[in-house]
Amino acid sequence: MSGLIESPAQIWLAVEPVDMRRGIDGLSAIVQQRLGYAPCAGAAFIFRNRAGNRLKMLLWDGNGVWLCQRRLHRGSFTWPKASETVFALSQAQWQWLIAGVDWQRLSASSSADWQV
Repeated sequence: MSGLIESPAQIWLAVEPVDMRRGIDGLSAIVQQRLGYAPCAGAAFIFRNRAGNRLKMLLWDGNGVWLCQRRLHRGSFTWPKASETVFALSQAQWQWLIAGVDWQRLSASSSADWQV
């Protein structure tokens, strides 16, 4: 059965690492209090642990809430710098992120002055 989780309109990364023992209520509180968003607005919120090898996604879909986890056995997920509290991702960047690929390099624009 495909399509259980709809593609959210917006995907937000919480830049600061979180304790992966947090569940739906704890992550929803972070979304509301630290990030300043309504957790039930239909956007997906992605959190990572300090080591960078685990992600949790929180998504309210109108009927309930999804809490999904992904773990890499080797390496770590590419994450934005801590200059912002929250970072928006495109659908393509999200697909690269969960695959464990450096999505920042793939989505970087090429330099206009680059020459061979």
